[in-house]
Amino acid sequence: MGSKRVSVAFFDLDKTLIARNSAVLWIRRQLREGKEGVLARMGALRVLSWLTRYSLGWGGGGAIPLLEAMEGFAGVSHEEILEQSRRFYEEEVRRLYRPGALEALKQQRQAGCLCILLSSTTQYLGELVAADLGLDGCLANVLETDAEGRLSGRVEGIVCYGRGKLHKAQAKLAELNVAIEDCSFYTDSYADLPVMEAVGSPVAVNADMRLKWWAQLRGHPIVDWGVP
Repeated sequence: MGSKRVSVAFFDLDKTLIARNSAVLWIRRQLREGKEGVLARMGALRVLSWLTRYSLGWGGGGAIPLLEAMEGFAGVSHEEILEQSRRFYEEEVRRLYRPGALEALKQQRQAGCLCILLSSTTQYLGELVAADLGLDGCLANVLETDAEGRLSGRVEGIVCYGRGKLHKAQAKLAELNVAIEDCSFYTDSYADLPVMEAVGSPVAVNADMRLKWWAQLRGHPIVDWGVP
C-alpha cells in the first residue's frame, strides 16, 4: 500500500480565523497610546482608509498601503516590537477566534491535513497565532532588521499579499512536495483570489461581497464561522 497523500489547509487570519481585522486594531491601539515612533498619525489614517475599502473587497491600492504601514516600524527594536505584539495578541486578538474556525481546524487535523497560517500580518503576530493554535506553519510578512536588531521599515522578500501570498504558498508546498491542487484555503477576502483560484478546495469564510459573488458563480462553499 502507498502512503497517504499529504494535504495542506491554508488559513487567512483577519476576518477569517478572527472576527476583526488585526491591522485596524493595531493602528487604533498605536494612535490611542500615542506611539508616534511606531506609526505616523497621517500614515496610519491613510492605511485605515485603505483597510476599510479592503474589508469591502475593494482594496485596489494593492500592497502599497501595506508597505507604507510597514515603513512606520523603522527604527523600532526587534525586542520592542516582539513585546508589543505579545501584549497586543493577549489583550486584543486572542479573544476574537471564530467558533467555526476552531472547528474547521479540528476537522482538518482529523483528516490528516497540515494547517498553515497564510496572512498579510507580520511574522510577530502570525507566529503567536500559529503557536497558540498549534498550527504547522506560518507564512506572513517578515520584517527586515538591521545589524543592530532594529527594523528597517521594509519587508524581506516577497510581500505576503495578493499574488505574493500565492508565491509564498507555492514555495512552502515545494518544500513539502505537495501539489497545490490537493490543498484548501479559507479566506474572507477577494484580495486572496490568486490563492483561491489555485487551490483545489477554496472556501469563502464570512466573505466580502466580491469574494462571495466569485464563489457563488463557481459553486464554491461559502460559510459563516460566527463570532466569538
